[in-house]
Amino acid sequence: MSNEESQAFSRQQIRFSQPPRSLAGKLLSLILGAAFLVLAFMFSLVALAVVAVGGLAVWGWLWWKTRAIRKQMREQAPMAAQADDGYIIEGEVVREGTPSTVPERLLR
Repeated sequence: MSNEESQAFSRQQIRFSQPPRSLAGKLLSLILGAAFLVLAFMFSLVALAVVAVGGLAVWGWLWWKTRAIRKQMREQAPMAAQADDGYIIEGEVVREGTPSTVPERLLR
């Protein structure tokens, strides 16, 4: 970069780094800032809509692909209920070890 180019670049950088001094400059900054904010909000809404539509498409595809499995599960549910006698046995089993089941090295 030549000396003239670096001076032009530094002048341009200084010009954009200073806040606007006139009322018209401040008004233009406000309008541009609001426009960029609206554009960013619109972009985020479009991105959210794309993600939502993509998610619904994936959900619909999975729902369609698993329909045969769900049908099979519905058909087997009454059979499983009939096989069960309706008795549920809950409890604990405490088993005491006999000397034959306890290793000898633990006894020493």
